[in-house]
Amino acid sequence: MLAPDSLAQSFVWAAELVARVLEGGNLTDAFERMQAAHPDWSEASRGAVRDLAWSTLREFRRGGVVLDKLLHTPPAIPVHALLLVALLRLRQRPEQSHTVVDQAVQAAAVIMPGLKNMVNGVLRNALRQRDQWPVWEAGDAEARHGFPKWWIERVRQAHPGAWEAVLAAGNTRPPMALRVNLRRGSIEAAAEALAAAGCNLRRLDNDALLLDAPLPVARLPGYAEGRVSVQDAGAQWAARLLDAQPGERVLDACAAPGGKTAHLLERADVALLALELDPVRARRVEHNLVRLGLAAELKVADCRRIADWWDGRPFDCILADVPCSASGVVRRHPDIKWLRRDTDIVHFAAQQAEILEALWHTLAPGGTMLYVTCSVFDEENAAQIARFCARHADAQRLSIQGRPDLQLLPDAEHDGFYFALLRKHA
Repeated sequence: MLAPDSLAQSFVWAAELVARVLEGGNLTDAFERMQAAHPDWSEASRGAVRDLAWSTLREFRRGGVVLDKLLHTPPAIPVHALLLVALLRLRQRPEQSHTVVDQAVQAAAVIMPGLKNMVNGVLRNALRQRDQWPVWEAGDAEARHGFPKWWIERVRQAHPGAWEAVLAAGNTRPPMALRVNLRRGSIEAAAEALAAAGCNLRRLDNDALLLDAPLPVARLPGYAEGRVSVQDAGAQWAARLLDAQPGERVLDACAAPGGKTAHLLERADVALLALELDPVRARRVEHNLVRLGLAAELKVADCRRIADWWDGRPFDCILADVPCSASGVVRRHPDIKWLRRDTDIVHFAAQQAEILEALWHTLAPGGTMLYVTCSVFDEENAAQIARFCARHADAQRLSIQGRPDLQLLPDAEHDGFYFALLRKHA
């Protein structure tokens, strides 16, 4: 038995999460299941496991090229995952090399006892050749940039002047921003409460409050009372750009987890219908609205099948926050870049086109639709909207901040998002 707060136990748990991804599973889902199985987890242990797993997957190929040089054949997935986690820790804490190897061997004794000597040998061999790590990484594009080759090429084509910065940002720790519920207090009051609690922050142009350092939500003043929510600063542009007015009928077509839904309701008294295909994710929308003291009609439905949910009354505003590659939020979900395939982008683009076609029928003449993705790939963004407008003579592109659309690239303030605002000719 390992001590619950030991590094070895954190290695066991983090390796289990990484192994799930190597087997094709979703990192966030696996972590949520693990949290549910360990209700007595301390905040420190939970944070350590999360940091190890997420960081290992951000730097997956950096660890991978080292193992490629040291192993003739890949080990069993649980041990492969443990070696990747241990190599990440050796890179993070080189001064603790002896302790890291010792704790990794103890973790191996729990995960797969017969291979603990192999784990010991591989890690000690890696340390003896540590000077070669940068050389091995330099010779591998995926290790240098932290992304699959196809992903690197897509970003290079879409953003030729910024592709390296986009990739680099995708490997950083994400910023933490808050949205103030204006129905329960002012931005100034929320900022003062946060500052009094020791949170350093600054207010951005769209009124998002950007924290200098992330905090657990349980320690955020006003969170439990529904005065603030955690929402990326880039995502907070959506409700502002759609700018729904009091009394209007609004559709949020792909609502989960509900941040944009809530923001629309916080800004104006609108009649809002929120759709979500997944019943579990729909419940998350409902829980968010309850915490914030907001109300909307919520239906579990596929927005493309309008006969299943639409009553025939057109909407004044539609938020189409469509499923996408999530390439703009990959630093929050580092498993995505290793689970996605280049062919997936074509699938997402086809699904997005279907959603646009269906929703356009439900938009009132003179109404507006905001198309949103959290992608940095052109196929899902500007190219998608160009194709839609070519098919629909009644679609007029509205200017966003003096431009035909808005592509936010991930940086120190926000994740990557794309916005296009369309008006339906009367």
